Amino acid sequence: MRSWFPARPPGRGDGRMPAPSVPDGVCAYAIGDIHGERKLLDSMLAAIAGDAERRRGDGLGVVAVFLGDYIDRGMDSCGVLDRLCREPLPGVECHFLLGNHEAAMLDFIEDPVRASEWLNYGGAEALGSYGIRASVGTSDPSRCKALRDSLLERLPDEHLAFLKALKPMVVLGDYAFVHAGVRPGRPLARQRTDDLLTIREPFLSWLRPHEKMIVHGHTVTQSPEVTATRIGIDTGAYATGVLTALVLCGAGRSFIQVGA
Repeated sequence: MRSWFPARPPGRGDGRMPAPSVPDGVCAYAIGDIHGERKLLDSMLAAIAGDAERRRGDGLGVVAVFLGDYIDRGMDSCGVLDRLCREPLPGVECHFLLGNHEAAMLDFIEDPVRASEWLNYGGAEALGSYGIRASVGTSDPSRCKALRDSLLERLPDEHLAFLKALKPMVVLGDYAFVHAGVRPGRPLARQRTDDLLTIREPFLSWLRPHEKMIVHGHTVTQSPEVTATRIGIDTGAYATGVLTALVLCGAGRSFIQVGA
């Protein structure tokens, strides 16, 4: 299943402020939380590749921003990282953001005892995708260290390099792309990484404009959520079977959705 549909008119385009836009000559795609769903990722990449070819034919440059949380929960974290590591959209400038789940995996690699909580919210499934059996609730120090050692033995170098290179934020024109959101009232240049990865409130209910229109994932909604200050596109791929991308061209917005 694939569907394309327009977003409702930009919340700022009400005569008081111009509608936010990406730079002239650019079409941007933002891809929501994938969470180990390799088949949905493959479908989304195919949909974007076809659309991007048409945009390039119109003389536009094409950019893709992946919003983080590539791993955990779903059953093929390894497959997702494998695809993202290897030029997922040829000819498209790709940016990959850090999600809280990638940060948790990196913390587990660094200190598996302190960061053992990762196993309880998707890490066990991620380890399983590398052929490592792990149980939710595991906290025994020796077992956690053994799991970390097994992961380092099986984790391809390119996967680890990919994880370590993830960015906290990307700005394009009037849009800022982050995983979870921003701390209201704090300049973008002074945002804390923890907020960018995990914030919900007061960000979700904030009504006053930020420096940029914020595009984010992290908080699951049944359909894409568009307000005057933010656009949320995490539609819970691992649970709903629906992965969402936002398409931005000039001041226009639309969505692509793929389903199982």
